[in-house]
Amino acid sequence: MLTAKQFLKKNKTLISVVGPTAIGKTALAIQLAQHFGTEIISADSRQFFKEMAIGTAKPNAAELAAVKHHFIDSHTVKELFSTGDFEVQGLKKLEEIFQNHDLAIMVGGSGLYVNALINGLDEMPDIDLSIREKLNKQFEEEGLAVIQSQLAELDPEYFAKVDQQNPQRMIRGLEVYLSTGQKLSSMLSATKKERPFNIIKVGLNTDRAILYDRINSRVDQMMADGLVDEVKSLISFRKYNALNTVGYSEFFDYLDGKLTLADAVAAIKQNTRRFAKRQLTWFRKDEEINWFEPDERTDIIHFVTNKITGK
Repeated sequence: MLTAKQFLKKNKTLISVVGPTAIGKTALAIQLAQHFGTEIISADSRQFFKEMAIGTAKPNAAELAAVKHHFIDSHTVKELFSTGDFEVQGLKKLEEIFQNHDLAIMVGGSGLYVNALINGLDEMPDIDLSIREKLNKQFEEEGLAVIQSQLAELDPEYFAKVDQQNPQRMIRGLEVYLSTGQKLSSMLSATKKERPFNIIKVGLNTDRAILYDRINSRVDQMMADGLVDEVKSLISFRKYNALNTVGYSEFFDYLDGKLTLADAVAAIKQNTRRFAKRQLTWFRKDEEINWFEPDERTDIIHFVTNKITGK
């Protein structure tokens, strides 16, 4: 394993591509990876799971063949793959990539995972397991809305940052506060860890109406690609946290007879738009991100090249 000094001497660079869902991050990452002759690390917390494909908008077979990707289909929904796990495994994978390449690309809209690899995670406090048990039971008996309401009141900053439809994320925020009296939001990257490589941050965004149209079109395409059948095939896995997410939970409600098909599709579009808004709120707080329109790929390549060469 390379030492930090050896790493720095080699002057390696990680290009981080972020932005809201459906903005075009995958296409940009592939173009960057092809241009600079390197590999991609996915920081999309849903694309890790091999059982979920259509609803997570994974790169298709041609895209995966065009550039080597890591952390796509790398885990099963039966496993818990935390931000801490991603930090450790992601850094190890980066070291492997940097053995043969001067640059690596990380792409994804999961802010907590992007943050874990770039800034590192603070040591999390011990959790009172009885509190976790109580919250899990409360979720099972009373539903997600009750958990959401409590977290929104106790730690509104964390609540605003994460996927509010993900019970695991909601319960995590609550259990930290109830165990320690401290907000989880105050513990996230209070101190950045020094990384032995350079980091260039690129963000994609566009007019909100255009973004929402892209989101709606993507959901329509997912439907055409067979999202309903995919969700049906995953019914036996629905108890796992990975499936409690936009694009899946709405169709479980449809299959349970709680929503019509049209209402489920409308709910997915609405929840995805809300998620995109939260993603932008998260990333806009990082003043080191350089923002571009999704169709400015040539400009982005020039920008990255100039940053690397110091021009």
